[in-house]
Amino acid sequence: VQLVESGGGLVQAGGSLRLSCTASGRTFSRSALGWFRQAPGKEREFVAAISWSGGNTDSADSVKGRFTISRDNAKNTVYLQMNTLKPEDTAVYYCASRPPFPGTLSVRANEYNSWGQGTQVTVSS
Repeated sequence: VQLVESGGGLVQAGGSLRLSCTASGRTFSRSALGWFRQAPGKEREFVAAISWSGGNTDSADSVKGRFTISRDNAKNTVYLQMNTLKPEDTAVYYCASRPPFPGTLSVRANEYNSWGQGTQVTVSS
């Protein structure tokens, strides 16, 4: 699976962005997907994840109530809607795909085997 993120950019605090990640490959619709981020000088951290069907989602406490993950299997695309952005959300955001079975989501980066190249999100104060 190849993953390509888009939608990053510069936004003021309190603003919104929607990230997209489009995948190639036949197993997309059977794979759980996740969003992770990495800020300068920090380790990569979990942001949100969604099961293969979209029926289950999870997100980090730091983004709960502000970020929403969703997917459209017909378009091979996963989204991250980010609202009420804060300067501390500034990071490179990566989408990732788990192997196609069992299709359950995970918060652990080492359980994802395909990664996009990342898209920069910068939130100014």
